[in-house]
Order: sequence, then structure tokens, then C-alpha cells
Amino acid sequence: MSKAMRKFLTWICVLVVLLVLLLFTGPLYIVNEGKQVVVTRFGSIVDSHTEAGLYIKMPVLDKITTYPKLVLSLDGDEQRIPTKENQYIIVDTTARWRISDPVKFYQNFVTLDNAYNKLSDIIDSSTRTVITQNRLSEIVRSSNIINEISASKIEDEDEETKQIDSLVNGNTSNEVVTKGRSILCKEMTNEANKLVPEYGIDLIDIVPRQVKYSDELTESVYNRMIKERNQVAQAYRSLGEGKKAEWLGKLESDKRTIASEAYRKSEEIKGNADAQATAIYARAYNKDPEFYMFWKSMESYKQNLKDYPATYSTNMDYFKYLYSPDGKR
Repeated sequence: MSKAMRKFLTWICVLVVLLVLLLFTGPLYIVNEGKQVVVTRFGSIVDSHTEAGLYIKMPVLDKITTYPKLVLSLDGDEQRIPTKENQYIIVDTTARWRISDPVKFYQNFVTLDNAYNKLSDIIDSSTRTVITQNRLSEIVRSSNIINEISASKIEDEDEETKQIDSLVNGNTSNEVVTKGRSILCKEMTNEANKLVPEYGIDLIDIVPRQVKYSDELTESVYNRMIKERNQVAQAYRSLGEGKKAEWLGKLESDKRTIASEAYRKSEEIKGNADAQATAIYARAYNKDPEFYMFWKSMESYKQNLKDYPATYSTNMDYFKYLYSPDGKR
């Protein structure tokens, strides 16, 4: 083999080795769907890609940092926040976000953990800002449907139930919701979005995952519920006492009416009986007056003399049928 041929083969081997080393160090890299990358060289950003595909880099020198392109979630920490009425509640939020600019994101955070920490602080701050400016009813309710249902229910109630509602609630009504939870969520998101764009983040929404009363407010709510139930019970008792008095009064009135009507009828019957008896007596007297007088005297003796064991004088017209032989004087 000639010297030129050996030199050529040597160069071929060197090229093959270099090619193998180049392939081994990875000059190519793939960006998968749902991913985006930032390419850095000696700590400086030299390129970024947000579309899936095959790309070239400088072997050894370039470093590829991959970030998710999909929507991410962040669960915030529980916060004890005062409402506009200075009632403390515990709010636990969750948020959806995505990396909109991987270059800005890398410049500010580098890693996702750093972004989570910063974003959590921003979300907590915006949540506190919005909640402290609104009433509790705005936070826990999204509409006035409870008022509409209550009004419709009251219209369908009977008179007694309306009286109870009047005794329990008086002239008060549920608070009117002007915004509601959905609007407050948008306000929280807008408040946080004033800061996050400079970090290469797009915050989609913030939603309260859980809203609950603080310990002292929970006790206050329980006491208020007990008070309201006692008011309802007392309202039923008051209504029952009123109905009892009404029915007892009606019963007494009916009793007097019945007794009066019975007395009237009894007197009427007695009057008719007396009239009939008088008529019978009159007819009997007219038939035989002497016998009638005798019979009446016997009846009188029977009724009156039984209580007197002795009579000291019979020289009276009353005893004419008792001691006169012919019943006459």
C-alpha cells in the first residue's frame, strides 16, 4: 500500500471517529408535543423553541431546558382573611396557568419550583386584596337565586306559615348579591395578571377551592343558628298559643250559644207542656169541678202532711175534705 493510500485511510478513520463522537454528544434534539425549550450556552440564552420538531444544537456547549406547554395547576395555601364586615374566613384557592414566554420564564425562575413559589405569593396576595374589599355573601354565593326561591316559596305558603316567617324574620331579607363568587374570581385573576406577564406566565383563572369559617366565626354562626331555631320554635309556640286562645274562645262561644238555644227550647217545651197541662186541668175541672177540687186536695195532703207528724188544729178550710163527712161545711 502506498504512502498516499495510507494517509487517505487515516483521514477516513479520523473522520469516522469524529462523526461517531459528534453523534454520541448529540447535536440533534427533539421537542415533543406539549413541550417547549430554552437553549443556553455558558448560562446565556441562545435560542428557544415552542413548536414540536427536530432541532440542532452545539454539542457539549449547549444546554436544553424543557418546560411544559400545557395548562398547569397550582393549589394555594389556606389563608385566614377578613371580609369587608371584618369576619374572618379561611380560603383555599386553586389556579390554572401556563408558560407563555419560555425565555422570560427562564430569565426569572429557571425551574418550575421557583415559579410555583413566586406564583403562589402573587395569587395569595390578589386573593386577600379582593376578599377584604367584599362582603361574605359575595364570596360564598354566585347569584340571588336564593332570594328568588325564598320569595316564590313565601308566595306559595299558607297564611300560618307566612305568619311564622313574619315572626321569625320580621322585615329583614337576604342580602342582595351584586357581584358573586364568579365575578370575584375574575377580579382575583385580573389583580394577579398585573404582575405575572413580566414573568412569561399566562394566568388563566383563580378559583376558591374551599371557603370555610374560622373557629371563632364558626362558633358565632352556630350560636346564630341556635338562636334562629329558637326563634322559629318560639314563633310556632306563639302561633299555637294564639290558635289555642282562638279555638277556646270559639268553643266557649259555641257552648254558650248551644246552652242558650237549649234553654230556649226547654223553656219553650215547658211552656207548651204547662199550656197543655192547664188545658187538660181546665177541661177536667169543667167536667166535674167538685171532684177536681177533691183530687187536688188529696194530692196536696200527700205532698205536704208527710213532713208533719202532728196537726194541732183542723179548723181550717184546707182540711175540709179530711175531717168533714161529706167533704163540705
